[in-house]
Amino acid sequence: MIPTSLRELALLTGGSLHPDTPDTARVVVDGPVVTDSREAGPGSLYVARVGEHADGHRFAGAAGRAGAVAALTSRPLEDLPCLVVDDVQTSFGTIARGVLDRLPGVRVVAVTGSSGKTSTKDLLAQVLAAAGETVAPVDSLNGEIGVPLTVCRVTGATRFLVVEMGARGIGHLTYLASIAPPDVAVVLNVGTAHVGEFGSRENIALAKGELVEALSPEGLAVLNADDPAVAAMAGRTRARVVTVGVREPADVTATGVSLDAGGRATFTLNAIGTSRPVRLQVAGAHQVGNALAVAAAALECGMSLDVVAQALGDAAPASRWRMEVTERGDGVTVVNDAYNANPDSMAAALRAVRTIADAVEPPRRTWAVLGEMLELGELSRAEHETVGRLAVELGIDRVLAVGAGARAVADAAARGAAASGATAGGATAGGAAAGGATAGGATADSAATWVPDTDAAYALLAEGLTRGDVVLLKSSRDSGLRWLGDRLVGLEVPS
Repeated sequence: MIPTSLRELALLTGGSLHPDTPDTARVVVDGPVVTDSREAGPGSLYVARVGEHADGHRFAGAAGRAGAVAALTSRPLEDLPCLVVDDVQTSFGTIARGVLDRLPGVRVVAVTGSSGKTSTKDLLAQVLAAAGETVAPVDSLNGEIGVPLTVCRVTGATRFLVVEMGARGIGHLTYLASIAPPDVAVVLNVGTAHVGEFGSRENIALAKGELVEALSPEGLAVLNADDPAVAAMAGRTRARVVTVGVREPADVTATGVSLDAGGRATFTLNAIGTSRPVRLQVAGAHQVGNALAVAAAALECGMSLDVVAQALGDAAPASRWRMEVTERGDGVTVVNDAYNANPDSMAAALRAVRTIADAVEPPRRTWAVLGEMLELGELSRAEHETVGRLAVELGIDRVLAVGAGARAVADAAARGAAASGATAGGATAGGAAAGGATAGGATADSAATWVPDTDAAYALLAEGLTRGDVVLLKSSRDSGLRWLGDRLVGLEVPS
């Protein structure tokens, strides 16, 4: 954090110092702001959160031993100097806003959407870095704690701040935008992620649109013309609007899109009356739309189209478990996209794997190892069945559903395979009966299989994978498939 005394932080938050002495008031925070005591270092401010499973106040001593000079707390502690406030989370946001207000030259670019936020944030951070020092979230820190953590990393040399903003309810983005007011707001899409919490897709659109409502008239809204719910947000902002699109007419477009054997896109980027070729390093056709949004934001930040196109081509995958493609020594390709999942991202990942498999002749055999998509509410079973049917329609050879919440995927895929009367690779529905796939009767040769856990999935994959196979792992994070993907490529996984 830029050097700030505890006295200044107390004035900013209205908190009190403990001990209330001149020496405490003169303590200067000039190191990283952390919520994990293990990440503290010299000059750190330790934010003592109270979570569901642990009280962060208990670890203030450890933070102090690691170099923290103060803690943000809701009660006095004796471990190290404290700034005591009524609400740690709210005060943390206030501190972050205060830091940003001291650096008026920083351009803030905020990204939201039902899917693709982190991938787009990663692309955007690497592209803007070609023009100046850029701070962006680590992984997917996009909520009430993640946004302040990101903001507090800015320095006097920072030119661009990329902020990923996630919403779990109406008003969330309004609050996050009050911490980091955007100069550029990017809205990628409106899907059904978290529909169980929002209640409807219309409510999701209402929440996502709060980001463009937070823009000043001098700001810019970057809207996806291919998503009608996003395009309609043009009427909700005072700012200028730039549209991006692959299918629909837009200000920034992509033409001539093609994918290589690794699922990486090549296309022509069209903007500001001219065009440049782009070849992405990240996998998936859906990354083209993300790249267009990045290009629009970067152009607004003063970059030339030549530099933007080059930087997009140079940008590499940055966050783990997001279309992470690994070629094993035995010729099996593992696509680990299991950090998160919703119906839209499931469909995009399935199509990406189909493209990778079809890049050679004859096409490679495909596996879709799918876990539960969480927070879908009463739509959950129907959405999981849709995924199973889509896998069959795309010609995915083996569908392996993992865990109780994903059973509907296997059931729908089994019915689809039985109705079509065939599966690719010469196998039949086998152990996956039309009435539902079961762990007991299914084998590695079944078109659709359900297993109860990742250990059973690993055993089946170890038996069934052969040279040339392409295997996708996709689920919400808590389903654990990302660790199964790591296990398949020989990486160490948590015990």
